[in-house]
Amino acid sequence: MKPVGLDRARAFILANTAVRRPPHVPEIGLHLADEAHQLWLKTEEELETMGLPPPFWAFAWAGGQGLARHVLDNPSIVKGRRVLDFATGSGLVAIAAAMAGAGSVIAADIDPWCEAAVALNARLNAVRVAFEIADLIGRASAWDLVLAGDVFYDKALAERLMPWFEALRLRGTEILVGDPGRSYLPRGCLKELAVYEVPVTRALEDAEIKRTTVWRIT
Repeated sequence: MKPVGLDRARAFILANTAVRRPPHVPEIGLHLADEAHQLWLKTEEELETMGLPPPFWAFAWAGGQGLARHVLDNPSIVKGRRVLDFATGSGLVAIAAAMAGAGSVIAADIDPWCEAAVALNARLNAVRVAFEIADLIGRASAWDLVLAGDVFYDKALAERLMPWFEALRLRGTEILVGDPGRSYLPRGCLKELAVYEVPVTRALEDAEIKRTTVWRIT
């Protein structure tokens, strides 16, 4: 992945997105691409030439929308706590946590473009969110609560995530996951907390509404 300067990334995001409000969390504004935006239609080779990984930060995914909705509707979950939004993308869930009264919020992602997206989106919503570009899997917990929206879309990632989540849980960290039925969601260690019918981007999903569940890792 080519290095990207924050100023360049910020300018690119502003030029290729518009401020939109995800339908399931209209309290939050985000810099998002439209449904059929050319960013997602480009081939991987074209994106790599631009130095741009697949732009997950440009869309409000169903798992993140459901998890953000749950946090906003149940602010006691995050109130005064140290919160990590893992694989943050646009920063949607991190912003919801900050709006709901978290003591501190870190948005983490391995995509350097997310740093600019999160900064723009946090400023848009007048909240403070720190950003960390790192693969945090395996790191000992410095958080009271880990939020993870839409992270079980890839088998290899799921296989790395679950031992880490289990280790964090055993150290006392609460872990909540928002998932719209992705293929690699581990069913055996979850407690259902809430279910939402989330409107999604038809160009990226297989339906216009995704049934999205918020789970606690147990």
